[in-house]
Amino acid sequence: MIDAYNGDIEFYIADPDDPIIKTWSKIFPNLFKPLDEMPETLRSHIRYPGDLFSIQSERLLIYHMTDPQVFYNREDLWRIPQEIYGGELQAVAPYYLIMKLPTATSEEFILLNPYTPASRNNLIAWLAGRSDGDNYGKLLLYQFPKQELVYGPEQIEALINQDPIISQQISLWNRQGSGAIQGNLLVIPIERSLLYVEPLYLEAEQNSLPTLVRVIVVYENRIVMAETLEQALQGIFKAGQESTPTIIRPVEEPALP
Repeated sequence: MIDAYNGDIEFYIADPDDPIIKTWSKIFPNLFKPLDEMPETLRSHIRYPGDLFSIQSERLLIYHMTDPQVFYNREDLWRIPQEIYGGELQAVAPYYLIMKLPTATSEEFILLNPYTPASRNNLIAWLAGRSDGDNYGKLLLYQFPKQELVYGPEQIEALINQDPIISQQISLWNRQGSGAIQGNLLVIPIERSLLYVEPLYLEAEQNSLPTLVRVIVVYENRIVMAETLEQALQGIFKAGQESTPTIIRPVEEPALP
């Protein structure tokens, strides 16, 4: 931790069992402090480091296979899914969420990354890096049953782009000196199901300042586009209320390659 006023630096050990930090602590016995000594006002704001999490997520694409024969034959390779951002495909980057993990009793601040099989687009697992309290620095891997179809980000993007009403609206915005930008698709676990959320921005060709114009939400067998996230969630969970200005479309099962 670096004091922004005077530049003082304090080093705290998050993992006392790490062999490298053990060695450094022996070399500089007065330099490092245990994480418990960090002031609570600061500790409540620490979060799982994104760079470390990205490296760990990439290693897990192969090393989640614990059976030697499966590992040797590369029978269960994973990959980072793709999403559409600004009209182009890119790998889904880890993102922070406040949610209740399946093994937790309350919400917590986590860093999350989804996985798909190497040869298919359905979701196979997600990895969470935890940040709160005694769980800081811990990882939780949740794997979906292989016999069930769980939509992956690429399949959800396809459902959004092939929806006639949503695609028509995007086409209208892509005229007369402006363009529609599909933002980052978030996969949000909710108990035993998933909620997919994607913002839609409108950007002018000149003097561009992207503006949030719609929020798209997909849940179970429905897809909703509304002006705000609150309205989209109301459309998903309270479908049929005429006072909710949403566009609701049934979701058809996407074809797997």
